Amino acid sequence: MEIQTLNKRPDLDQNKKLKERYAQFENLLNELKKRDLSLELISSINDQVVEVNAIKNSDRTLKRQLRKAQLQILKKVEKALKLVVKNHYRNMWLGVGMALGVAIGSAIGTGTGNMGLFALGLPLGMAIGIAYGTSLDKKAQEEGKQLDIELK
Repeated sequence: MEIQTLNKRPDLDQNKKLKERYAQFENLLNELKKRDLSLELISSINDQVVEVNAIKNSDRTLKRQLRKAQLQILKKVEKALKLVVKNHYRNMWLGVGMALGVAIGSAIGTGTGNMGLFALGLPLGMAIGIAYGTSLDKKAQEEGKQLDIELK
């Protein structure tokens, strides 16, 4: 069983953002075609492609469906094969680092008695999160668990 392809849509030339999102989804499918996937996973991906192909000329609906289908495919691929896109862990750990930064900032502010130093924690936490996430991305790339596509 093979992953289905997206229908060609000549009307995408009028909407640049939609065209980019459509091309990104197509690139994701092409990357997944290079991998050894289970029949169940291929069937699930094909279901999403069929839903996208069924949408007729509605830019807003198509854009929403592309995003939804892409996220569902990526969740299933990550869960089943531990495959992630480029900078997945960096983006995920950036938010965690910011939350950690609030705790660091409040500790600095309380410890020094100057709550104006509270703001120092946020960039520190972000830096920690980005560094850790980048190391996880590098590890995933070395193990061959990273798809050659970056989401925008």
